[in-house]
Amino acid sequence: MQKWKCSVCGYVFDGEVPPDKCPNCGSPKEKFEKLTEEKAQIIERSRFSNTLHIKLISLLTEVSEIANQGIKDNLDPRCREIFEQAKETVNLVAQRSRTEIQSHVGKGKWG
Repeated sequence: MQKWKCSVCGYVFDGEVPPDKCPNCGSPKEKFEKLTEEKAQIIERSRFSNTLHIKLISLLTEVSEIANQGIKDNLDPRCREIFEQAKETVNLVAQRSRTEIQSHVGKGKWG
């Protein structure tokens, strides 16, 4: 499937022909440029990867909430240490995933 990018706002449209107007900013059809197959493939792969990052962040948020409960329960020092370590680790990984998504957006790998 072809991909078209609005030169005004960056909206990426999937279809054989561009829409009559941009669904995002309302610019006319003439403002769309057809992306090369290489750029279209990068966007497809990035959509997949970014979706995985979003799912990962969501799961990490759940792990962080579990860790908070364990820290609050504070059964013993070793348990608390495990939950604190889990919270620290998930926060790091989640932030790295957010940064990677931001990098993809900055490189035009989101659409």
